Amino acid sequence: MRQNLRVLTESKPVILGRVTGLYGVKGWIKVHSYTEPREAILDYKDWLLLRDGDRQSVKLAEGKRHGKAVIARIDGVDDRDDAAGYVGNDIAVPRERLPDTGRGEFYWADLEGLQVVHSDGRILGKVAYLLATGANDVLVVHGDEEILIPFVQEEVIKDVDLAAGVINVDWEWD
Repeated sequence: MRQNLRVLTESKPVILGRVTGLYGVKGWIKVHSYTEPREAILDYKDWLLLRDGDRQSVKLAEGKRHGKAVIARIDGVDDRDDAAGYVGNDIAVPRERLPDTGRGEFYWADLEGLQVVHSDGRILGKVAYLLATGANDVLVVHGDEEILIPFVQEEVIKDVDLAAGVINVDWEWD
């Protein structure tokens, strides 16, 4: 079953970060990384830059952690003007390049779009996106209303069935 799921998700790139600005005059960019740790985005040397449905493959020339941020330089980009064209692009990699998750571990990209069903059978909506709050991640579910559900496995998140596209929860909200 897991192999079939992998085939379904391989073609969809997974967004690992976003180009948020420029750094210096030699073509470096500021990167907001969604990886843990932040600099893990630099482990992937072939990036897909995404914007408005367009994809561009680029190679990472170099990068490093810079304070709480990450800075990087794309191969062939050597000045600020060239780098400016990348600001606002999402940084993604093909799904198959990511390491397999362990039992009970999920990539956010795998959870987005799944249907959320309450333990009493009510369909609450679909996962629009997730938030990192520090204490735990939070599912943002869009249905009749927007619902925030803490991603606390066993206590709130009863089951995640990626193959069926469903997350079962037991959560009461106001």
